[in-house]
Amino acid sequence: MMVMLIGAVPALSQGDAPVRAIAEILLAKDDGAGAPGDFVEGFLTTDIPIYCVVMLSTSEPTLVKMNFVAVQVAGVKPGTHVVSSQYTTRAGENRVDFSGRPHGQWVAGTYRVDVKAGSEPVQSLTFQITKPNRP
Repeated sequence: MMVMLIGAVPALSQGDAPVRAIAEILLAKDDGAGAPGDFVEGFLTTDIPIYCVVMLSTSEPTLVKMNFVAVQVAGVKPGTHVVSSQYTTRAGENRVDFSGRPHGQWVAGTYRVDVKAGSEPVQSLTFQITKPNRP
């Protein structure tokens, strides 16, 4: 009887959901030295570049794709890809830093980053870019 119970335990774990490769998606402003600085939830039109930091839960080589999409931006068709990039991590890497910059300044509005790692479904993060307050 004991042998049957031990043999059944691995069969129970086969139904577990697979581990997701994307652990977290963060947005950041420039630190002044050309790297991601403070993580934020929104930006000003003068924040150039904008960073999308993708933290992975795996250190296996993974193709990570990022699309920076206009959702509701004056003069831009909704769904337009503003910036697209991809990177294949090397063994041991679990972080990808993407960046995007406009020609001039950002246009105020609602944007979204869509991130895909390997064959997983896309994960998205929506944020605002606003005009700076003037005194």
